[in-house]
Parts: sequence; structure tokens; C-alpha cells
Amino acid sequence: MNCRYPWSRVAIIAWTLLPAIVLAHGVSSRDALFVSGVQGVNFGPFAYLGAKHMVTGYDHLLFLAGVIFLLYRLRDVALYASLFALGHSVTLLGAVLLGWRANPFLVDAFIGLSVVYKGFENIDGFRRLNWRLDTRAAVLGFGLVHGLGLATKLQELQLSKDGLATNLVAFNLGVEAGQLGALTIMVLLFALWRSTGNFNRAIFPANVLLMAAGFVLFGYQLAGYLLQG
Repeated sequence: MNCRYPWSRVAIIAWTLLPAIVLAHGVSSRDALFVSGVQGVNFGPFAYLGAKHMVTGYDHLLFLAGVIFLLYRLRDVALYASLFALGHSVTLLGAVLLGWRANPFLVDAFIGLSVVYKGFENIDGFRRLNWRLDTRAAVLGFGLVHGLGLATKLQELQLSKDGLATNLVAFNLGVEAGQLGALTIMVLLFALWRSTGNFNRAIFPANVLLMAAGFVLFGYQLAGYLLQG
């Protein structure tokens, strides 16, 4: 593989994306204020919030981009997207409804490592180390972590128990809708990119950039954990 690439361009892109990466996964004060005042079932608004959280969650989108980076068949995209969706649905609903608690900084740090994992796998890093990993199991497992990350953000808010289960289902459906929309755009962009003939030589630097973004997210969240009161 020809790995020559203008690395200054990679550095510029990484620096440009840095503020977006470190602010991933947040809930706006306006949305938090809305949620805290909700009483009863509000299906539409919670579905909207779920979709919004997915399409503005750069950690989720980076992981999804890594997952589908080398997938050329739509059925493979559908399989891995379904495994990811299953994972984050289980922990999102389970954690909030059953009261499972986890430190949000540590969860988000692990989510950053999930991005690193996909970038490293995409450049054959594990194969070169003679490590055999089941990618399907890994995507499902990281889906569980991403769902827990979603749950920690909701648990920081004042959620009314009145209509909670229905509102959570609506939120999760919104997340799935947001994921489907984001995946559709990604698949189209990857198809366009591959048609240019520059895709193969960009695989290595693009995934190094993906890993760098994951390490930035990991470091930022780990620092938050160490500095929390």
C-alpha cells in the first residue's frame, strides 16, 4: 500500500476537529431544561432529542465511520449497524430504568478507545500483532459501552418517573433514526470517495487520524475523571 500523504493536511484537520471532539456527547442547557420540566409521556420531543444526540455525538459518529470504513456491501453495513444498535439500546434502556450507574468520564474515555480500536483494526494493526479478534463481538461490546454513555447523560438530568419508560423508548428510537440518517450519509460519502481512485492510499492516514481523535477524546475524559472533585 502506498502510504505517502500530505501529513500537514492531516494535522490541520485534526486541529480543526479538536474542539468538536472534546465536546462530544454533551446535552445542551436548553434540552436539559426541557427534560427537567417534562411530566408524562412526550414521545415526539424525546424522539427528537435522541436523534439530535446521535447526529451531534461525534464520538458515536467517529466509531460508526470506523466500523463501515472498509465495508463495501450494504448487508455488511446493516449487520454491524444492527449489532451496534442492539448494544447501545440494551444499556441505554437498562441503565436508566434499572438505575445502573457508571462514572461518565470513564465511560466516555472507554468510548474514545473504541474509536482507537476501529482505526487500528482498519490498518491491520491487530493482524500484524497476531491477535485474532471477532469484529462482530467487538462492535456489539462497544455498542453496550456507547449506550451506557448515552445513559449517563440522561441520568445527569431530572427525569420524571411519570411516563419514563415510554419517553426512553422514544429517545432510543430517535437515536436509531439519527444513526440511520448518519449511516446513509456516510455510506454515500464513502461510495463517492472510493469512486475517485484516491481511497486506497488514504486508508492509512485517515485511520491514523481516526485513532488520533479517539486518543484525544480518551485523554480529555480521563483528565476530567482525575480532576473531578
